[in-house]
This record gives sequence, structure tokens and C-alpha cells, in this order.
Amino acid sequence: MAAICVVTVLRLSFIGAMGLMPQDAYYFFYGQHLALSYFDHPPAIAYTLRLFTDVLGRHAWVIKLADTVVTIGTLLAFYRLSTFFLSRHRASRALLLLYSTLMITLLSLVSTPDVPLLLWWGISLIALYKAVFEGSRMAWVWTGIAMGLAFDSKYTGIILPAGTILFLLLSAPHRHYLWSPWLLLAVAFFLLTVSPVVIWNVENQFASFRFQSSGRVGGMELHPLDFFGVIGHQAAILIPVLLGALFYYLYRAFGRYRRRAWRVPAKQLFLLCFFLPPFLGFMLISPVYWVKLNWMMPAYITGIIWVSAWMGMKYIRWQWIVSMVVHLALAVEILFYPVPIHSDDTMIGWEGLGKAAREIRAQYPDDFIFSADDYKTSAMLNFYLPGMVYSRNVIGENALQFDYIGTDLSRLEGRNAIFINSLTDVKDDKDEQAYVNELQPYFAELEPLPPIIVKLHGRVVRKFLVYRCFGYRPPQPSEAGRK
Repeated sequence: MAAICVVTVLRLSFIGAMGLMPQDAYYFFYGQHLALSYFDHPPAIAYTLRLFTDVLGRHAWVIKLADTVVTIGTLLAFYRLSTFFLSRHRASRALLLLYSTLMITLLSLVSTPDVPLLLWWGISLIALYKAVFEGSRMAWVWTGIAMGLAFDSKYTGIILPAGTILFLLLSAPHRHYLWSPWLLLAVAFFLLTVSPVVIWNVENQFASFRFQSSGRVGGMELHPLDFFGVIGHQAAILIPVLLGALFYYLYRAFGRYRRRAWRVPAKQLFLLCFFLPPFLGFMLISPVYWVKLNWMMPAYITGIIWVSAWMGMKYIRWQWIVSMVVHLALAVEILFYPVPIHSDDTMIGWEGLGKAAREIRAQYPDDFIFSADDYKTSAMLNFYLPGMVYSRNVIGENALQFDYIGTDLSRLEGRNAIFINSLTDVKDDKDEQAYVNELQPYFAELEPLPPIIVKLHGRVVRKFLVYRCFGYRPPQPSEAGRK
């Protein structure tokens, strides 16, 4: 009980204590340019953040609160789903397991498409259970809508209808639903719900679908040791006790059913059809493609319910002890930053950047501001500054969603600009200074300004290079997005 209280208090305190993450700012930027869909992802997270910030204001804590509220919905949906497969006592244990994970902390504090995805994933499985096991015809309609909203959150949502077909194929008592009109009705409502994403892609030459399919495949290279990296980060977000239990009980289930797969009970089969394909699928591709930390998260909704049928209270206590230690370590990192993160994926230093950038804008009010280190610095500056901050499309490079908001760069021709770039290592700016060579074709002259230095507890924690650029020359159509 003490561990549960400690972790809960820490999570609530993180809402106000944590600074904005680049992902928070980027999806907030989505929400400030509402559309049917977006280049990187579908629109659910954008509309969620837009709703909360319109009501409560443009603050970092409001964005964290939005994620927390949606994640509380995920926990409630998870508990309701678990009661269909477990006794209420076991369902409470399953909820304790899920609540103990670092995954829930990340979902409740960092804005990503996974935040609404997991909510609609749980709701989809509740509706599908009622349709398949309780014979509710109306539940097929809600299944189609909820699965569509999961897809509108993240393309990983396509695993839900795929898992449904897999279950119906493997479960003889329920196979008749494959040719029933109710499944077709669910499909119809799914297609209707995902139509905004499809329409956006049709209007934009299928840019998002291509980026998330062929664009991903192009990055495949053989790195066998990455498999162990994936095991490591999944152990971190689940807590090792729970991940170990999943592997152990999967091993036992394989030994029991490997020659009698058709004898897997229908309810266990249901859970496994939405757990094993994404879990084992991403494990299998990890030696040839780096699997991101959050990609397996939806699998754990049913995976945790499945393993909770056997996992004893002794191991749940150990899970919570380790979880408390992990969250205390996270609190120390947030408050004191003892371990520098040589990446832009941190909450440290961005607020200081925003304050300094406001002073620069006041000094040069007629200059436009841009960055070119991926989307992160541009997104952060867009959150902290009034007006538009531009991205790497200014110098003819692909700029993700910044390419799809109707920006007319020709209107900036001849103007001066402020270029701000983040250093991932405050002690090494050689690589970033070399980036200035990329700016020269687009400006008549460059002048270095004093860098932005951000300190925490008297120690330099972030550094941003600043240049004033004179006489902007926009890229020609043949140059735009060339790199």
C-alpha cells in the first residue's frame, strides 16, 4: 500500500513539476492547425490537446493533465475488460499490475498518439467481447466505431480488426461470425470512422500512409543485438518482474498447447490474439528494425489480463517495490537532473529557451524565427512564442507536419531571420556549427549571436546556438524537400 501511495503522489506531482517534452509541443502544434489527419499520425491526440488547452489555457501542466485524464480512462476500461476474464479479486490484481508500470507514467505525462490509442483499444475489446461472447448485436456497431477511433489515434489500431479476424478464424464456436451481417456492420462503421484519415491521405498523395509503411521499411538493417535492447526497454516500461512473468507463462502455455492449439480456451484465445501478434511480431523484427519503446504498449492490455490469472500476490508485491524505486529515481532525475541526457527528448531546458527566445524576438521584432534540428526545437518555440516559428522546410528539407500547414515561404523572401538550434551535448558544438553551411545558400549573410545557455542548480544543462541570417532566399520548387 505504501508503494502504491508513493507512486500515485509522484505521478500527480509530475504533472506540475515536469517540463514540456518535445512530443507535447509537437502534438500541441497539431492541435493549433486542426485537420482531418496529419503527416506523422492520425488526429486524435491533436484534438485531445486542443480541447484541454482551449478550456484551461496554454500551459505545460494542462497538456500533462490531458494525458493523465485520458490515461485514467484507459485504467477504467482495462479494469472493466479484465472482469470479463477474471474474478473481481483477480481483476483488481491485474489493475494493480498495469498501474505499477512505468508505461502508465509515460502515458499520463507525455503526449503521444498512444495516449488515446490505449483508451480506445480497451473500449474496442470491451465492445467486441460483448458482441462475440454475449451476442449483443448493437455491440458490433460500437466495436466498429471504437476500433475506428483507435485507428484515428495511431495506425497501430489496425491490429484490432486483424486480431478480430484471427480470433474468429481460430475459435470454432465463434467462426460463424466471419460470414455474419454483424461483422460486416462493424466493418462499415469502422470504415466510416476512419474516413477522415483516408480523405486526408487521398488529398495529400497518401503522404502519411507512405511515410508509415514504405518509409519505415526503407530503414531496415541487420543489427542482431538490438533484440536485447528491445528486451531492456520493455523491461523498463513494464518493470522486469512483470515482463519476466509474461515470458515465463508464455513458455508454460507453449509447452501445454503446442500440439493441442485448438484446445486453448476461447477466452484465453481472445486475450492472446490481441497480445501475441504485436508482442512477438515486434520482437521478431527487432534485429532488423529498431522497435520503439511504445510500439508494444497496446499488446499489454490483454497480456496483463492473461498473466494475472496465475501471477501470485508475492510477485505483485515485488513488482510494486521495484516500481517505487524506479519512480523515485525518476523523481530525482526530474528535480536534480544528475544524469545528463544527450538528446532533445528531455524536459530539461526548454522553458529557459522559450524565455530567451522571447527576448530575442523583442530585440528583432521583424525577423522570422526557425530551427532545423528535426521538429523538436521548432515545436517548442511554437509553444512558447506568439506567432509562427518555422522549421527545416525553410532550407529545403522535409519538415514533417510543418510541410502541411499551408506555409507560403515566398512571403518571407528578403526578410531577415533568427536561426536557433539545439545542442544535444553542451560541451560539443562542432557538428552543430557545421550545420551553418546548410544555411548559406538561402541567406546573403550570417552573423553568430550569443548562444542561449540554460542552467539548473548552477550547472549548464542546455545550450542553443543562435544566428542572425540576412536576406532570405526561399528554396526553389525543385529544391523543396530534396534532402
